[in-house]
Amino acid sequence: MTVAILYFVVLAAAFFLLIVRPQRRRAAAHQALVKALEPGDDVITTGGIFGVIRAVDDETVDLEVAPGTVLHLARASIAQRVPDDLVEGDDAADGGSDEAGQA
Repeated sequence: MTVAILYFVVLAAAFFLLIVRPQRRRAAAHQALVKALEPGDDVITTGGIFGVIRAVDDETVDLEVAPGTVLHLARASIAQRVPDDLVEGDDAADGGSDEAGQA
Protein backbone atom coordinates (compact mmCIF):
# COMPACT_ATOMS: atom_id res chain seq x y z
CA MET A 1 0.00 0.00 0.00
CA THR A 2 2.76 2.48 0.91
CA VAL A 3 4.62 1.58 -2.29
CA ALA A 4 1.55 2.53 -4.33
CA ILE A 5 1.27 5.89 -2.54
CA LEU A 6 4.98 6.53 -3.00
CA TYR A 7 4.67 5.62 -6.70
CA PHE A 8 1.73 8.01 -7.07
CA VAL A 9 3.67 10.85 -5.37
CA VAL A 10 6.69 10.30 -7.63
CA LEU A 11 4.43 10.20 -10.69
CA ALA A 12 2.66 13.45 -9.65
CA ALA A 13 6.02 15.17 -9.03
CA ALA A 14 7.33 14.05 -12.42
CA PHE A 15 4.16 15.31 -14.11
CA PHE A 16 4.54 18.68 -12.41
CA LEU A 17 8.22 19.01 -13.28
CA LEU A 18 7.93 17.83 -16.88
CA ILE A 19 4.56 19.29 -17.92
CA VAL A 20 3.26 22.04 -15.66
CA ARG A 21 6.43 24.06 -14.98
CA PRO A 22 7.54 24.38 -18.63
CA GLN A 23 4.00 25.38 -19.66
CA ARG A 24 3.89 28.07 -16.96
CA ARG A 25 7.31 29.32 -18.08
CA ARG A 26 6.13 29.57 -21.72
CA ALA A 27 2.94 31.38 -20.65
CA ALA A 28 4.92 33.87 -18.57
CA ALA A 29 7.33 34.49 -21.46
CA HIS A 30 4.41 35.10 -23.84
CA GLN A 31 2.78 37.54 -21.40
CA ALA A 32 6.07 39.43 -21.09
CA LEU A 33 6.34 39.58 -24.90
CA VAL A 34 2.80 40.90 -25.25
CA LYS A 35 3.39 43.58 -22.60
CA ALA A 36 6.64 44.70 -24.25
CA LEU A 37 5.24 45.20 -27.77
CA GLU A 38 6.05 48.57 -29.30
CA PRO A 39 5.41 50.23 -32.66
CA GLY A 40 8.10 49.25 -35.15
CA ASP A 41 8.54 45.69 -33.85
CA ASP A 42 8.66 42.97 -36.51
CA VAL A 43 6.44 40.12 -35.31
CA ILE A 44 4.76 36.87 -36.34
CA THR A 45 1.14 36.18 -35.39
CA THR A 46 -0.19 32.84 -34.19
CA GLY A 47 -1.60 32.41 -37.70
CA GLY A 48 1.86 32.79 -39.24
CA ILE A 49 1.42 36.31 -40.61
CA PHE A 50 4.58 38.45 -40.65
CA GLY A 51 4.21 42.19 -40.10
CA VAL A 52 5.34 45.38 -38.41
CA ILE A 53 3.44 46.82 -35.47
CA ARG A 54 2.22 50.34 -36.27
CA ALA A 55 0.09 51.09 -33.17
CA VAL A 56 -0.43 49.46 -29.78
CA ASP A 57 -3.54 49.76 -27.59
CA ASP A 58 -4.39 48.09 -24.26
CA GLU A 59 -5.85 44.98 -25.89
CA THR A 60 -5.13 45.41 -29.62
CA VAL A 61 -2.36 46.12 -32.10
CA ASP A 62 -2.37 47.47 -35.65
CA LEU A 63 -0.13 45.26 -37.77
CA GLU A 64 1.08 46.41 -41.19
CA VAL A 65 1.46 43.31 -43.36
CA ALA A 66 2.05 45.13 -46.67
CA PRO A 67 2.47 48.78 -47.60
CA GLY A 68 -0.90 50.38 -46.83
CA THR A 69 -2.46 47.14 -45.49
CA VAL A 70 -3.03 47.25 -41.73
CA LEU A 71 -4.71 44.51 -39.71
CA HIS A 72 -6.35 45.22 -36.34
CA LEU A 73 -5.50 42.25 -34.07
CA ALA A 74 -5.76 41.20 -30.44
CA ARG A 75 -2.46 41.62 -28.62
CA ALA A 76 -2.50 37.99 -27.51
CA SER A 77 -2.45 36.86 -31.15
CA ILE A 78 1.21 37.90 -31.46
CA ALA A 79 3.26 34.70 -31.22
CA GLN A 80 6.83 36.00 -31.36
CA ARG A 81 9.21 38.63 -32.58
CA VAL A 82 10.84 37.97 -35.94
CA PRO A 83 14.42 36.79 -35.41
CA ASP A 84 17.04 39.38 -36.37
CA ASP A 85 18.56 37.21 -39.07
CA LEU A 86 15.21 37.14 -40.92
CA VAL A 87 14.66 40.89 -40.59
CA GLU A 88 18.11 41.91 -41.84
CA GLY A 89 18.36 39.26 -44.55
CA ASP A 90 15.03 39.62 -46.36
CA ASP A 91 16.75 39.10 -49.75
CA ALA A 92 18.67 36.08 -48.48
CA ALA A 93 15.51 34.47 -47.08
CA ASP A 94 13.96 34.08 -50.54
CA GLY A 95 17.13 32.83 -52.16
CA GLY A 96 18.36 36.25 -53.27
CA SER A 97 16.98 35.73 -56.76
CA ASP A 98 13.72 36.37 -58.59
CA GLU A 99 14.13 32.97 -60.27
CA ALA A 100 14.08 31.00 -57.01
CA GLY A 101 10.70 29.43 -57.79
CA GLN A 102 11.53 28.41 -61.35
CA ALA A 103 12.81 24.95 -62.27
